Amino acid sequence: MTSTALKAALDDSIPKSGDGSFRLAGERRYAWDRQGVDLGFSQGRIVIDAKVHANLSMPVGSLDFPLDLHVVAEPVINTEYQVKLQSTEVKVSSTDRRLVAADYVGGVYATISTQINDKLKSFSYDLSPLVKEAHARIAKPAEFPVGDAHGCAELDVLGIEAGPTVIADGIEKDIALIVAPSVSIPCSASTKAKAVPALANVATITPGPFTVTVPIAAQYSELQKAMGQVFTDGKYYFAPEYPGLYLENPELYESQGKLVLKLHIAGPIHKLGIDTDLNGDLFLSGHPTVVDNEVAILDLEPTIETSNLLLSIKAMKDGDTIRDQARAALRLDVGQRLRALREQLSTELTFGVSNGCFQGAVDKVEVTGVHTHGTYLRVYVAVTGRASASMPCPAGTLPANPPVASK
Repeated sequence: MTSTALKAALDDSIPKSGDGSFRLAGERRYAWDRQGVDLGFSQGRIVIDAKVHANLSMPVGSLDFPLDLHVVAEPVINTEYQVKLQSTEVKVSSTDRRLVAADYVGGVYATISTQINDKLKSFSYDLSPLVKEAHARIAKPAEFPVGDAHGCAELDVLGIEAGPTVIADGIEKDIALIVAPSVSIPCSASTKAKAVPALANVATITPGPFTVTVPIAAQYSELQKAMGQVFTDGKYYFAPEYPGLYLENPELYESQGKLVLKLHIAGPIHKLGIDTDLNGDLFLSGHPTVVDNEVAILDLEPTIETSNLLLSIKAMKDGDTIRDQARAALRLDVGQRLRALREQLSTELTFGVSNGCFQGAVDKVEVTGVHTHGTYLRVYVAVTGRASASMPCPAGTLPANPPVASK
C-alpha cells in the first residue's frame, strides 16, 4: 500500500472540522478545521501532521489561533483483511500563548484530541476485495483435456499468512498462501465459491518467488491411441521374413511402478523349420518420463518372456523394430496442460479491482516427476513464479481482466 493511498485514506478518515464547548466565564463554543495531512514514517510507525485553525468564543469577541496536530500510530492488518491503526498517540498543541488559559479551563486540546483519536480508532482500509478476487482465481480449477474427458488441477487454499509489517514509504507485507494441490479425472471440482480463510499474522515468512508443485494427469488410453498410429487397419506387420505375422490391440497398464505395453501377436510362420500359427501376447515395459513437454517411455524393452519367444522364432531383430517403433509412437504432448497451469498463475492472476491491482508472473514450469497409477499417469509440475498486490494500481496498469469472485 503506497504512501499516497494511505495518506488519502487517512485524510478522508480524520475529521476535517469539529466543534464543542468549554467553560470560561460561562459556556463558550469553539470550532476548528484542519488542512490536509502530511504523512511520514518513523521506527515502524506512521506519523501524521496537520495544521488546524481554531476559533474560540470569548467573553468579549472571539479568538482565532493556529493548532498543530501530531499523530503517531502503528498500522496493522487484522484477520478480516482490514488495515487498522493501533497504539495511537494524538497530540494537539499550539505556540499561541493566548490559548494557555483556555486550554487550562476548558480542556480544548484534550477535547479535539479525543475527537480525532476516536476517528483513528475506527479507521479501516478494506483489502478484502483484492484478497477475495485473488483467492477466487487461485482456487479456480485449471481444466485440461484428458483424452475424451476433462481433468482439473486444483489449488485448495487452506490458509493465508502475513509476515511482519514493513514501513517503507508505504506499508509492505509478505503474504503466503497455504495450498493443497490435487488432480481429478473427470473434473469434479466444486463450482461453489469457497470462503476466504482468516488472515493469520505470523513472525516470519520467506520472501521472494514462490514454488508450488501441482499434479496433472494423462490417461493410458491417450498413449494407446498414439500407439495406434503405427497400425494399418488395426494391424502392424513387423517381420519381413514372416509377411503374415502381425501385432494388434495395443494395451497399456501399470505394474510395479512400470508401464507395460501388451500387444497381441498372431499369424502363420512357415519358414526356417518352423511351421505354426502364432496366437498370443507380447509384453514390453519401461518407465514413463517427460521430455520436451511429451510423455515418453525411453527405456521400453521387451520382457524376458517376450525376448525368449522372439528368439525361438528367430525374430530378435524384428523385436528391436517393435521396441523402436513403440518408443517412437508412445508419446503424448502435455504442453496444453502445462500452459493451463502457467495461465492459472500468471494471466488469470493479473487483474484489477476498485482499490488496487494484483499481478502474477510465472518464471519457470518444470516437470519434477511422473508416477504410474491404476488407469492414469500423474505428472508433477513445479511452477515457480511471483505475485504482488499494489494499492492503488500503478498509473496506466489496470488490467482488463473481469473479476471472478462474484460469479
